[in-house]
Amino acid sequence: MGDIVPRELISLADDEGNSVTVNVLGRDPRWSAGLAAEIVVRTPFVSGRIDLVLSTSDLTSWADALNRLDAGEDVAWMEWGRGPSFWIQLSGERDCPEVVVEDESGSMVTVRVPLVPPDDWIAAHQQRSHRVMAHWVPLLSAS
Repeated sequence: MGDIVPRELISLADDEGNSVTVNVLGRDPRWSAGLAAEIVVRTPFVSGRIDLVLSTSDLTSWADALNRLDAGEDVAWMEWGRGPSFWIQLSGERDCPEVVVEDESGSMVTVRVPLVPPDDWIAAHQQRSHRVMAHWVPLLSAS
């Protein structure tokens, strides 16, 4: 079990078929200090994916965002980057959490996904974030 490479940084899904995931694909071939990753959105209505590159500071800011979510705050992640932006609003327009993915610099598309994750989703994502960082950050630091 220790040999399993942690790939899912974010995995939010509900019983209605809505999901948003951020998967680490491996080291970025163009930037030794970056990880190739993707955001995948799936709903019964619309599905899509977009590539992104994550740095150590992106992983750290996601861990910080989880702490703010745990304190009851909405968060923006990668809001000022050159790629897609990612928001989590704890009480969205439909009185449930919403994930908003915006690709303003590329396709100029914004997707808003309401979903009802399990009660322990923040704690589960804190553990997921820790596993991803423990595995990938030393590899990026060795570059």
